[in-house]
Amino acid sequence: MTSRRRLPLLLTGLSAVLALALTACGTGRDTDPLATSPAQPTPEDTVRVGSANFSENRLLAEIYATALSIKGVKVERQFGIGSRETYFPGLRDASIDLVPDYTGNLLTYLDPQATATAPADVYAQVARKLPPTLEVLQPSTAEDKDAVVVTRAYAAQNDLRSIADLARLCPTLTFGGPPEFQTRPYGLPGLARNYGCTPKQFRALDAAGPLTVAALRDGTVQAADLFTTDASIPTNDFVILDDPRSNFAAQQVVPLINASKLANPAVAGVLDAVSEKLDTATLTDLNRRLDGPDKPDPAQVARDWLTSAGIG
Repeated sequence: MTSRRRLPLLLTGLSAVLALALTACGTGRDTDPLATSPAQPTPEDTVRVGSANFSENRLLAEIYATALSIKGVKVERQFGIGSRETYFPGLRDASIDLVPDYTGNLLTYLDPQATATAPADVYAQVARKLPPTLEVLQPSTAEDKDAVVVTRAYAAQNDLRSIADLARLCPTLTFGGPPEFQTRPYGLPGLARNYGCTPKQFRALDAAGPLTVAALRDGTVQAADLFTTDASIPTNDFVILDDPRSNFAAQQVVPLINASKLANPAVAGVLDAVSEKLDTATLTDLNRRLDGPDKPDPAQVARDWLTSAGIG
């Protein structure tokens, strides 16, 4: 994050020249939204809504932002920030105010040694372990869990129903998923700890995105980390392997927010209303709409749902 202090004029001008030179050189990578936006906290009457860099989380952030706007709260959008390792520091320094998060993964980020897996236990531990400047509001029943997924043909060929069944094949297979899956406690370390599964090779792809889906479909990887609400799973007839040892904890969608923004009671009220209406089947259907052939605008999908839910 950039410093919040006012720099002398000379240094500011020099920084601008250097920034222009670096821009001209180019890196070929997407720009980090936090790196190019002001790090100062938003005004008291404004909520800056952020998101991770995958479509479902962007949609949830759009739902939050649109619902707040409808109720008269000023919002700014800062979507596509990146993984939790990137956006959580932004919440702590108040350069963003609100993100849709997932309780189980948030807990393991806060406490890699946490063992809770049941929804209520996971939520309670998250609430206790957050820094005092942050809060989680009412969780929804919508749950989007990481899952180990294989093709229907691979499951039938190897008689696979659960991750435990997959363990004997792990020394020979290539596993695909987002880069952070290699180190997160529920990722490769969790598969090794709970199932004795250490893949022969890990291929760093994307977070339940087209690269992972394509690699699984064409056999570049034999197993992959996808999200249970991902529309690509039924579309491609993929198989979600059971997780009998609860490697993946409960993952309820929950608003994670700077406590200072709750001074306006409308903020918690509208976000709680969204959580009350949002369930797993709805979230899966929204993802299916986003992935449809007409590629609808996520903002329109969000508005349509809020209207149907009686919030818009």
